[in-house]
Amino acid sequence: MNSQTNNKIKQIDVRFSTLIVFLVITFGLAWGILSLFIFLPDQMTGFFGQLTGQHPLFYLCVYAPAIATFFIVIYNNGMTGLRHFLSRFLLWRCTLSWYLFLFGGLPLVFIIGSAIKGTLFSDSFPFSSFQMLVIALVLAMIKGPIEEFGWRGLALPLLQRKLAPLWAGLVLGIVWGLWHIPAFLLSGTQQSAWSFTPFLLGTIAMSIIMTPIFNRSGGSIFLAALFHFQAINPIFPDAQPFDTYLLIFIAALVVVVNRRTMFTKDDAATEVVPQDNV
Repeated sequence: MNSQTNNKIKQIDVRFSTLIVFLVITFGLAWGILSLFIFLPDQMTGFFGQLTGQHPLFYLCVYAPAIATFFIVIYNNGMTGLRHFLSRFLLWRCTLSWYLFLFGGLPLVFIIGSAIKGTLFSDSFPFSSFQMLVIALVLAMIKGPIEEFGWRGLALPLLQRKLAPLWAGLVLGIVWGLWHIPAFLLSGTQQSAWSFTPFLLGTIAMSIIMTPIFNRSGGSIFLAALFHFQAINPIFPDAQPFDTYLLIFIAALVVVVNRRTMFTKDDAATEVVPQDNV
């Protein structure tokens, strides 16, 4: 392969500096819309209606990380680059232990947390029909997990070019948590009923836990989205704030068990746009 071909391959990935553009668009779009509802509630509500977790503008805010990422990838690499980027959603190979954690461990976090809270058997099942359950599951699939095209799709691999996975996951967890602040200030959103500090600690813990899964799978967006979905799965019982305490414990355990790869960049997934399709 000649040097000219090598140069073309190297130019297909995005640069670390695009992380700034990602953050500007991600925060600007979400915080801009929600800030209008905070500071101009009567005007915004009168024109767009009451903002809720199912409002189209709220979905637009939630999709901000993905929108920013798609814009950056298309701007730098065109539709071919976007196709290569989306191929990372097809990455699914990971160790069996991580799949057991995703499908068994995470549900146990909420079950045990709810048991500690004392609401495991006292809270009624929140869905009155199978149809409502299916709708809730579909809405959960197409909301939060879409964020992962941005957080783990672009931000984490870029951060891991400069930081060891542990610190990249920690930084991203803080950013991820702070990005949600406006939702906590608006009535009608799910976050308005939550306490922010446990939520922030929870996002940091989840970000750290997700990092070795992400790296072990070669940068899978699919597994990140699956983790995100399980974290907001509507069929799991309410366990706040004990689910956060358990996630912090698990994050610490994950760091200890994976200490060989968490403190070095050697095995970190750093590609945003793969050179070849999966």
